[in-house]
Amino acid sequence: MTRDAVHATSAPAAVGPYSHAVREGDMIFLSGQAPLDPGTGAVVEGGVEAQTRQVLANLEAVLSAAGASFEDVVKANIYLTDLGDFATVNALYAECFTEPYPARTTIGVAGLPLGIAVEIELVARVPR
Repeated sequence: MTRDAVHATSAPAAVGPYSHAVREGDMIFLSGQAPLDPGTGAVVEGGVEAQTRQVLANLEAVLSAAGASFEDVVKANIYLTDLGDFATVNALYAECFTEPYPARTTIGVAGLPLGIAVEIELVARVPR
């Protein structure tokens, strides 16, 4: 199988052996995005709100590189190191999506790479 990888030049470089996203048929599978500044590669400062805004911006860049947008997202997985941050992340997430909302799972985890507080991965369909 040959993977149809998506590389987003306006998103942070991958910090491991993975693609920003992969297309398969009419679906786009986005890797989880961390709150990394695309210019510096550093984790953004300012707590979970700033981190969530950066994660969403990075996801938007990857979606755009794949020819899609938040309107095309069908599934989201959110990983939080502190479920006490759920309301903040949920409010920022809601700014990006409209009804009918994508299916979603939010998972509390013991830790995330680079000590980040939030990571989000998406599945989208290729726009018709």
